[in-house]
This record gives sequence, C-alpha cells and structure tokens, in this order.
Amino acid sequence: MAEGGFQLDHETFSCSICLDLLRDPVTVACGHSYCMDCIKTHWDGEDQKSIYSCPQCRQAYRPRPVLLKNTMLADLVEELKKTGLQAAPADHCYAGPEDVACDVCTGRKLKAIKSCLVCMISYCEKHLQPHYESPAFKKHKLVEPSKKLQENLCSRHGEMMKMFCRTDQQCICYLCPVDEHKGHDTVSAAAEFSERQKELEVSRQNIQQRIKDGEKDEKVLQQEVEAINRSANKAVRHSEKTFTELVHLIQKRSSDVKQQLRSQQKTEVSRVKDLQEKLEQEITELKRKDAELKTLSLTEDHNQFLLNYRSLPPLSESTHSSSISIRPLRYFEDVTVAVSEVSDKLQDVLTETWTDISLTVTDVDVLLSPEPKTRDDFLKYSRDITMDPETTCKEPLLSEGNRKVTGRGEDSEGFSDSVHILSKESLTRRCYLEVESGGAYGGDGLCVAVAYKDNSSSFGQNDKSWMLACGYRRYIFWYNKVQTPVVGPTSSRIGIYLDHGAGVLSFYSVSETMDMTLLHKIQTRFTEPLYAGIWIANFDQGETAEFIKLK
Repeated sequence: MAEGGFQLDHETFSCSICLDLLRDPVTVACGHSYCMDCIKTHWDGEDQKSIYSCPQCRQAYRPRPVLLKNTMLADLVEELKKTGLQAAPADHCYAGPEDVACDVCTGRKLKAIKSCLVCMISYCEKHLQPHYESPAFKKHKLVEPSKKLQENLCSRHGEMMKMFCRTDQQCICYLCPVDEHKGHDTVSAAAEFSERQKELEVSRQNIQQRIKDGEKDEKVLQQEVEAINRSANKAVRHSEKTFTELVHLIQKRSSDVKQQLRSQQKTEVSRVKDLQEKLEQEITELKRKDAELKTLSLTEDHNQFLLNYRSLPPLSESTHSSSISIRPLRYFEDVTVAVSEVSDKLQDVLTETWTDISLTVTDVDVLLSPEPKTRDDFLKYSRDITMDPETTCKEPLLSEGNRKVTGRGEDSEGFSDSVHILSKESLTRRCYLEVESGGAYGGDGLCVAVAYKDNSSSFGQNDKSWMLACGYRRYIFWYNKVQTPVVGPTSSRIGIYLDHGAGVLSFYSVSETMDMTLLHKIQTRFTEPLYAGIWIANFDQGETAEFIKLK
C-alpha cells in the first residue's frame, strides 16, 4: 500500500509534459498543473493559431492565459524532494514517446527493459520477473526492447517466422513451405542466422584489417605531409637566402659601379676644370695683349710706334689647346653598354635556369599514380619534342619544325656515318613521345635514348644515359656500357614513356595499327632533367628519324 501510495503521489505531482516532478508549478483554469517552462513552451508553439489549449483535456483559451506560480503545489513538491521521493524507482520509469512501453502495464505504462520473441510482448522489469523465475519461460528468447516485434509474424499465416527461404531471401513461418514457398530451399532462421553471423564476422575482420591498413597509411601520409612541409620550408628558406644574397650582390655591384663612376666623373671633371681655368687665364692675358697691340696700332707717331713695337715681348705659344684631343663624345656610354651586356647575360641565365627550377619544383610527386594502360592513357602525357642542333657536332638536315633529322646521303664528304642529337626540351614529370624512323635501311641502325644534357655523344656508355638500339629484327638496351638483349616485334616507330618522379623509363614498339608492345622497362632514380636523344648509325645513307607530333 505504501508503494501504491507513493506511485499515486509521484504521478499526482508530475508534469504530464516532461513526466518529471513539477518545477515552478502553475495551474491553468481547467485545474491541470504543469511546469511553468513546459506549458510556456507548449503554448509558444500555438502562437500562430492564437488558441491555447490544455495538453491533457484540450480545453481552449483565448487570449493566452497569464501564468502564476502555484505556491501551495510548489511547497508540496519541495516536501516530496526532502523525503527523497522526487524520482521514481527504476521499475517505475514511465515510457516516453521514444521508449518501448510495457505491454502488460495498465494505465500509465512503464518502460520495457526486454522483449520476448516467443511471447511477442515487451516487459517492464516487474512484469519480466516470471521469465527469470518460472521454468516455463526458460526457452523464451529475450532481446533488447523493440517496437518491431510484429514484423516477426508471418503476414499470411500469423505465425512466428522461424524459417528462412534462401530462394526468395526472406523469413517465413513453418506453414509457408506448404504453399507459396513449396519446393524452395529453406532452412531454420537460426541456421541462416548462424551462417550469416560467420559471414558478418569475416566481413568485420576484413573491415577491421582495412581500418588498420588505413590508419597505417594515414600515419604514413601524415609523415609525408610533415616531410613535405619540412622540405618545402627548408627549400623556401634556402631559396630566400640565396636570392637575397644575389640581390645584395647585385646591389653591392651597383653601388661599386656607381661609386667608381662618381669617382671617375669627379676626376675627369676636375681635370677639365683645371684646363678650363688655365685656358680662361690665357684668354684673359691674350685679350689684354690684344688691347695693347690695338692701342699701339692706333699710334700715329712713327718714331713712338717703332720704339714701342721694338719693346714688345714675343707672343708665347699656347700650352693648353694643343693638349686637348678631339674624340667622340661617348664619355661613360661604354660603361652603360657593359652593364647592359651583364644584365642581358644575367637575364638569359635566369630565364634558362628558371625553367629547370620551375620544372624541378613541379616534379615533386609524392603519391605514385598508376601507369598508363591504353594508348589513350599514354597520349595524355604526350609532349611536342624538337631537336637542338647545338647538341651535335654535325650539321644535320632538320625539317618539320626541327622535329625531323635526315642523313646527308652519299655526298656527305667530310662527315662520319653516324650522328647524335638531343632534344631542345627537357623531360620531367610524366611524358610520352614517339620516334618514327625511315630511309633505305628502314630504321635499321636507329637508336633512341634519354640522357642528361651533357651526354649527347655517348648514349648508353655511362650511367647518365639509357639507350635502345634498333637493329634488324632485334633490339638491344644499353646502359653504362652493359648491353641487354630485348625481344619484341620490330617496328619503324618506337614509343618512350618516362615518369621522372617515379624513376620509370619504358620503351614500346608501336605497330601500324597503333598497338603498343612493351619492349623494355627500368626502375631507377633520375637526379637531373632528361633529354630525348637520337643516334642514327647510317647517317651517310639518308636515314631519317622524326619526333612524331601526337597532338
């Protein structure tokens, strides 16, 4: 009775909105009481309707009632709190809208703590006790509270679905195999559950392994980020320091030239002014003598004239005008020309090296992308390549915009029978190019290569160049004087694929139908920009080689 009395008291002094003991209780005109904040929030949602109703009896009010605290009810609630009855025991926790309610409780239902798959009912703690105490319920299957218990019943027969149809991949009851699932592959739901649990465990293990691998890769990538940042910051500091030093050096040279110019200017101006001053004195003296002579020339007394004329001192020769040499008025223009020449050379160097620096920066490729598989994939990396005549000691006949080289034929007196030449463009990052050979020998004697810039005449004879020699029905790969026989279909067109950052170099035979066959592939580390090279052994027989324009 005491417990029943407590339940009644607790429910009486609870807010029907929040289901907790009243806080700042207010009572509306219909007599129902709520927490002040709860009823205010409820009525705030009805502002647009301008009609305010009681959540329990739905009595409507207009206008919105003014709420005042029910002091007597508040005092009673405080007394309940003091006696420790402010909250219901665990077995008296009432079910809210989101909870699963006990199906046995009458009136206000308590929260269910378990659902029974045999009874198809959810129980609160009190009503669940028979399942723990009575042997009759020991075989019942208890699960976490579920609102979907009815989904376990067959919609056709109303029986518990304890079987599984593998043919239709759905749960069925024991009557289903008699009619619509007749002849189907059926097993018990428990057996299917066990098998699927095993598959699920395998899937979980795979997922967990992938998580471990992903976390490991993530850690590696984080380390790469840190390494990239460190390397980039170091490179930035070094480049800033280097360019600052260059700027300071240029500023110092500018200051030195300026100081020398001003010093020489001062010296030359001083010399000229000294001469100018002496010349002015001489002119003044000459003017004075000219005035005397003029006066004497106006003397009419013959005797006096002759007497004074005899006493005239001889006219001295000029000591200054003869030392002044007439020359083109260039002054310091030669210095201007010299400085301009230095500027032009510096700009040429910066322009030439800046391309290499820029390509080196963009060549940083941390993540290795998959290699091309189809010809279209290769063509994505095609490059327009031209030949640099300055990289050969011969005078080859270049055409097609310097993409094609042709041997001079039998009239090539004074020339040996081979020629080496490098491309003008450097090869960095990923690139793909093709070389087409022709002539009397059909490309026999053509060699294609990639090399560092200072290796234009020794392809394959050192560790700075890699060459594929194309002979009659055979290929040979050369590197550092070591030759490796290569087997593959002969063709007049050879493809070269380079991934500079990944250190991958591949040679392909390209057929007339544009089918590509891998001839040879190496994996190494390139430390400088590479250049495409061509070596024509039968240069004196009019052989040709051309970098094909693929785009």
